[in-house]
Amino acid sequence: QVQLVESGGGLVQPGGSLRLSCVVSGSGFIIHGMYWYRQAPGKQREWVALKTSGGTTDYAEFVKGRFTISSDNAKNTVYLQMNSLKPEDTALYFCSVATTMGVSWGQGTQITVSS
Repeated sequence: QVQLVESGGGLVQPGGSLRLSCVVSGSGFIIHGMYWYRQAPGKQREWVALKTSGGTTDYAEFVKGRFTISSDNAKNTVYLQMNSLKPEDTALYFCSVATTMGVSWGQGTQITVSS
């Protein structure tokens, strides 16, 4: 069983930064891809960033140049560094991994960007 726990959310002023963490636990699986999604109130969940097991990264247009996805394999942790935050980045952010056991999701961590 794959378990994900996100942390690092909170309230930040416009222009500020936050770093989200997602700890992946469990055994007997291989991770193929790591993803961050977000869901704002009243909106559908949308993809934010991905990192493949080969190291390739990609970002949604609305976060390119501001967000960075990374991982620390030794710590089984996926990160999302978010800079130059905007009020429209306010959402519940979810971590997801695609493994040999399927796709797993975390419970989400809330980001609120407001002055």
